[in-house]
Amino acid sequence: MPPRPSILSTAVLMVIVGALAAGATAYGAPGAGTPQPWTTHAAQQAPVTQAETPPIQPAATFDGLDARTRLATAAAAKDGATISVAMLDRATHRRVFNGNNQGMPIASVAKLFIADDLLRRAATGRAHISPEGRKALGAMLRSSDDNAAHGFWDRGGRSAIITRVAKRYGLTATYPPGNDRWWNTVSTATDLIRYYDMLLNGSGGLPPEQANVILNNLAQSTPTGIDGYPQQFGIPEGLYAEPVAVKQGWMCCIGADWMHLSTGVIGPERRYIMVVGSMQPGNDATARATITQAVKSMFPDGHI
Repeated sequence: MPPRPSILSTAVLMVIVGALAAGATAYGAPGAGTPQPWTTHAAQQAPVTQAETPPIQPAATFDGLDARTRLATAAAAKDGATISVAMLDRATHRRVFNGNNQGMPIASVAKLFIADDLLRRAATGRAHISPEGRKALGAMLRSSDDNAAHGFWDRGGRSAIITRVAKRYGLTATYPPGNDRWWNTVSTATDLIRYYDMLLNGSGGLPPEQANVILNNLAQSTPTGIDGYPQQFGIPEGLYAEPVAVKQGWMCCIGADWMHLSTGVIGPERRYIMVVGSMQPGNDATARATITQAVKSMFPDGHI
């Protein structure tokens, strides 16, 4: 992601507007509900009856995870970074959250919403994706291809894409960019957790086969983006012993800060969802190391 100026202060004030674009669009050129409450306490589980199997137990590493998350947050702050951390165990519904739900421009993580909107419209007959378009979509998700994102963004209605996705998924703190540039889309850690959870369970309206297009590409995330930027920071390097499917975001200059965002699905059967965001002044390598260290501090053995 090339450095771009921030418009965070204006983007956060934007009111979601726009209407669903009608009519089929060809893509060939390469190029609801109430939000879940957030808590760090154990999952709410239904009582077991004779007809039910016992509830799935939390992973052993969840013991003490709240405390490790607080320590990771404090350690990052000593290095000048402000981090947001949210995590969901989809099997037990246990959530971990460090309390920072500040909205931020999400850079290339907005490509998830661009892909979701396109695949939804294709599934409902309002868009067609050619083989060349499929190739571009994969490059956008795996290697963060900005040119592919620009093309899909322009042909999909630009900021209306974010409006449509936020409405379908009930993302109450996700806003279109104030200057109509996809990388300045604003969201929060908890909204992004909600997005992944609803993508996985189908309640966001994307059919399973289309959701798998996104997730299978994220599972093949390349070590560097198409622009050469390292994109293994955070979840991939911190949870090196787990299978992961990730979408990363990065950008300068949010004031004096680098923004790094590591999001995705972790573990067998896509059990865990994690979002870690960081704002830190200095250089990009230091900022990447800080967000990776935060994940390693939470999971010292590299697995959940």
